[in-house]
Amino acid sequence: MNKYILILLLTCFISCQDQKEEPAKPNILFLFTDDQSFKALHALGNKEIITPAMDRLVNEGTTFTHAYNMGGWNGAVCVASRAMLISGQSIWNAQKISANYSKNDDLDKTWPRLMQTKGYDTYITGKWHVEAKPDSVFNHIGHVLRGMPFDTPEGYNRPQNENDTLWKPWKKEFGGYWKGGKHWSELVKDDAVAFIDSAAQKQQPFFMYVAFNAPHDPRQSPKKYVDMYALDSIAIPESFMPEHPYAETMGADQNLRDEKLAPFPRTEYAVKVNRQEYYAITTHLDHQIRDILNALEQRGLKDNTYIFFTSDHGLAVGEHGLMGKQSMYDHSIRVPLIVVGPDIPKGNKVNTDVYLQDIMASALELAGVEKPDYITFNSFLDLAKGKTDQGNYNAIYGTYEKRSQRMIRKGNYKLIVYPRTQQALLYNLEKDPLELNNLASIKENANTLKALFKDLLAMQREMGDPLDLTKMYDKL
Repeated sequence: MNKYILILLLTCFISCQDQKEEPAKPNILFLFTDDQSFKALHALGNKEIITPAMDRLVNEGTTFTHAYNMGGWNGAVCVASRAMLISGQSIWNAQKISANYSKNDDLDKTWPRLMQTKGYDTYITGKWHVEAKPDSVFNHIGHVLRGMPFDTPEGYNRPQNENDTLWKPWKKEFGGYWKGGKHWSELVKDDAVAFIDSAAQKQQPFFMYVAFNAPHDPRQSPKKYVDMYALDSIAIPESFMPEHPYAETMGADQNLRDEKLAPFPRTEYAVKVNRQEYYAITTHLDHQIRDILNALEQRGLKDNTYIFFTSDHGLAVGEHGLMGKQSMYDHSIRVPLIVVGPDIPKGNKVNTDVYLQDIMASALELAGVEKPDYITFNSFLDLAKGKTDQGNYNAIYGTYEKRSQRMIRKGNYKLIVYPRTQQALLYNLEKDPLELNNLASIKENANTLKALFKDLLAMQREMGDPLDLTKMYDKL
């Protein structure tokens, strides 16, 4: 062969190799609910609730069975949860940095902006509840909804008894999710499907932040969903109490908005009705998620899309005498967390402790974004893929308000502290998962209590916690 022709062919081959396209970046779909406890999902053990779409995610991906929100700095716990998620920073730092967003400071450090550095087309629809304006951090926005639907007085302190029938979840005259004509969960679903339709026509990878208000109160849904749950089939939680003995000192007394939803003291009937409505709005929400997943599949996008599903925190709905999420019990700080993707094992369960905010770091890893030093949460992708069983955290830290509650979960134990009255609660989660038997006053547990408290003090320092608990520790 003529040497000039050979040189030409080699040059062409090298040039073609240089021009070879990199593999397409994966799409990221983040499905975010509000007030959904880890207990509110059929495939994860609650046989009362109907959640076929969420069950599908469980079957098609990896579920983290012990995923936690770090807490909140006020009654609207979702504000802190979402600030941590968007900033990637732990709670007390997130509180400081999120205050800068309204002044357009630090926006380049947010999750959507970081995704954009790797060419992602970013989109939000639904609940936001972060100081930054959505259009200042996302490329595209759908309907941006407020922290919670507009509620009415009729939605509180009810039902008083079986004859109290004024409120019905499907009555549109009470506004809430019905304000504007279309149920807000359906509105968000329609937005998401429309964006998927447009994204299917592009080559650019996308990051979708799809945030539902449901199943947050007012727990409204069409009548057919309520009818799926006969009231006499709703079980009373094993942890039911008429009143929590430390409600006032923990900052969850009768003055707290969430706690006003049902009468005091709690009755079994009121709890059953609230749980019926909670299940109904969750099933209605599930059907919207079904439509989004179907759209993704029908447009040929599913095979190159990672799906993250979680909620910003859980909810008591009658457990421990509480209705809200302002506690350190698992029903309020622990959430469902599922990841589905091309190389994610199907039907897999990971019991390692994670924070829900680890989703941000995990998505950045998938996008090829090197995690900045200021992000304190960590990717869990190696855990999800079964490459390791070693977690990123020795313990889980929890907090509510500056002076109301602190928590550490480590190994089989959880320590909850109520600083105002220097009350300590100690639970063996392996033997007592419902957190009913306080072991703190039992002499044999003194060493465990003190060791956990010492670890809590160390975590406080690590987190920049403004509360000093050393005097309480010294008295143990």
